[in-house]
Amino acid sequence: MPKNFKEELLFTAVMAGLMVLVMAGYNIALTDGFSHHFIREVLVGYPLALIVAAICDLGIIGPGVKFIFFRYIINDYMKQKQIRIALAISCMMVAGMVTLMSLFGMIVTQNFGGNVFLTYLHTWIFNLFMALPLQLLIVGPIARAILGAVQKRTALKTATQEQPVETFED
Repeated sequence: MPKNFKEELLFTAVMAGLMVLVMAGYNIALTDGFSHHFIREVLVGYPLALIVAAICDLGIIGPGVKFIFFRYIINDYMKQKQIRIALAISCMMVAGMVTLMSLFGMIVTQNFGGNVFLTYLHTWIFNLFMALPLQLLIVGPIARAILGAVQKRTALKTATQEQPVETFED
């Protein structure tokens, strides 16, 4: 878990960066297939989707999920192992992000179909089925490993700076 805002930004950059890239490719493949324009379409839509995802993550979904989780959901069983908390928060984050990013995708592509509600529900379900395992099995572990390495390096650097310098006086 990130311990400060700098770590939160790093974690969000890795998490959102990878999730948006894969989910953009997934959604383009679903709608257009793997045409010769596939990579170009993914890369063209990526910057805006990443900005929207980061804003949603840091400003809307993240704070909301943490508030709900730490106020109403966390229990003693979860507190026994940090990974239980991380996985529960990850599942809630995926649900929230899929909810907003599916709407964003529909708006950007102007994919409203005949019935907007059914089109959104279809998009949401398909995105959830891809995003949840992607987050839990691939992107989440990668982001936590990177964050853990940074935290370990920071702790080591802090520990070496705090050691007193020994002087030898006769």
